[in-house]
Amino acid sequence: MRPIRQSRKLHNVRYDVRGPILAEAQRLEAEGHRILKLNIGNPAPFGFEAPEAIVADMVHHLPEAQGYSDSQGIYPARTAVAQYYQQRGLRDVNVEDVFIGNGVSELISMVLQAFVDDGNEILVPAPDYPLWTGAVTLSGGVPVHYLCDEDDDWNPDLADIESKITEATHAIVIINPNNPTGAVYSREVVAGLVDIARRHQLVVLADEIYEKILFDDAVHHHAAAAAGSDVLCLTFSGLSKAYRVCGYRAGWVMISGPRELASDFLEGLTLIANMRMCANVPAQHAIQTALGGYQSIEELIVPGGRFYEQSMLADRLLNEIPGVSSVRPRGALYCFPRLDPAVYDIDDDQQLVIDLLRSKKLLVTHGTGFNWPRPDHFRMVTLPDVAVLEEAIGRIADFLATRR
Repeated sequence: MRPIRQSRKLHNVRYDVRGPILAEAQRLEAEGHRILKLNIGNPAPFGFEAPEAIVADMVHHLPEAQGYSDSQGIYPARTAVAQYYQQRGLRDVNVEDVFIGNGVSELISMVLQAFVDDGNEILVPAPDYPLWTGAVTLSGGVPVHYLCDEDDDWNPDLADIESKITEATHAIVIINPNNPTGAVYSREVVAGLVDIARRHQLVVLADEIYEKILFDDAVHHHAAAAAGSDVLCLTFSGLSKAYRVCGYRAGWVMISGPRELASDFLEGLTLIANMRMCANVPAQHAIQTALGGYQSIEELIVPGGRFYEQSMLADRLLNEIPGVSSVRPRGALYCFPRLDPAVYDIDDDQQLVIDLLRSKKLLVTHGTGFNWPRPDHFRMVTLPDVAVLEEAIGRIADFLATRR
């Protein structure tokens, strides 16, 4: 029998958050080593548990959650999502504008499959959450990376975006709060991004999964609010991070703006939603309870709360390492520190983090894995408690001392 090969559609698709470095970590674990994994924003392994009310509601509805639901999602969940945005000023959002999915990841792939033709260009931030680049490529599109400016608190470079728009450009991706940088965009920055979309007739794809994880005076501004009635905006969010239920896979996409101009696209999205039957039904029952109940995330993101204290500690300790600088995160669950090229001569950042893994049994992700163009960054999650973070960053400091 001839060799069975992967589809050529995958040839330029990467997802390094779970790529070769994780495979090396698994090899080391098989040899008996204990690996501290700071590569995935998964709260559960670090002692963060789902709110009891969400678990109880899922259990309560299990007997009636055994069959397929409507392909867009159960009515109470979609109603809760629509009302959530109505309460935030998007008053014309209704139940039919909401699709429930198995997390934002599935919905990103579904939307791009319904929207992108071969050769369509999609503007994606650099650095980005790499699923966006991979999913655009897999759908036949061309990801075009616009730069975020580290010297400007990782805000998008609007002039760079303008310079990269062509006749083939169809949409712009906005990740706010940003993964991996922790940037939270001001109202003016969000308005500037949407204004570019408005002038060039682009669709806005707004990844806002971290919208509730904000520190100090940071305020989240919905891209859909700036888009108004004349720019089609698809807003992606869900329960995974703010409610610590990554494994439930409960996310949504909300469509706003001139839907009448997007009827053909929405018909295609509905077709794809029908083809996968429906999202995980038990987890859909958690959405109404989560959005309507006590918001436990609020006690985690203020001084004294674990998300806050761990993020601030990681930022401080990283900046104390010679030749390392990190822009203070204003939201999300990550730091994206820079290694000064004058101090660390690195031409392969993937090999660097593999060397760190083998030497210190610590797993982080290299910056080029987030489509950053230079091998001078890495990303680490800030989910471990302060004692573990101190130990982890101590290992990083020891390792880098051998590379200076």
